[in-house]
Amino acid sequence: MKKLLLSFLFLLLVGAAFAQADYDKAIRKTMNDQAIAWNRGDVDEFMKGYWNSDSLVFIGSKGPVYGYQPALNNYKKVYNGPEKMGTLTFSDIRITRLSPEYCFVIGKWFLKRKAGDVGGTYTLLFRKFGSHWLIVVDHTS
Repeated sequence: MKKLLLSFLFLLLVGAAFAQADYDKAIRKTMNDQAIAWNRGDVDEFMKGYWNSDSLVFIGSKGPVYGYQPALNNYKKVYNGPEKMGTLTFSDIRITRLSPEYCFVIGKWFLKRKAGDVGGTYTLLFRKFGSHWLIVVDHTS
C-alpha cells in the first residue's frame, strides 16, 4: 500500500512538472514570436500575442486603453518607423501560474534604437484559449 501511494505521488509530481513546462514554454514562445515580429517591423504580427477582443486592457504611461484595435492603433502611432521601433528584447521573465487558465508574467523590456534606447518593466496577465496563451492585460512602464 505504501509503495502504491508513493508511486501515485511520484506520478502526480511528474505530471505537474510537465504541465508547468508546457505553459512556461508556450508563454515564452508567444513572447519570443512577438520580439521576432517587432524586430522585423511587423506590428500587426506582434499584436498576435494579444487577445483580439474589446476586453483587452493595455495600461501605459497615459493610463488604460481598452480593446485590441485601440492598442494596435497606439502602437502604430508611437512606433511609426524603424528608428522608433529598434530591436526589442525581453529579460528577467518570471512566470507564475495562477490557475490552469491564467498566468502572471513579470519582466523587463528594452528597445535598442537610433532614436535613443528605452526600456522598462511590464506585468502581463496571460489567459489560455484552447492551446494558445494570449495577453489579456498588459501594464507596461
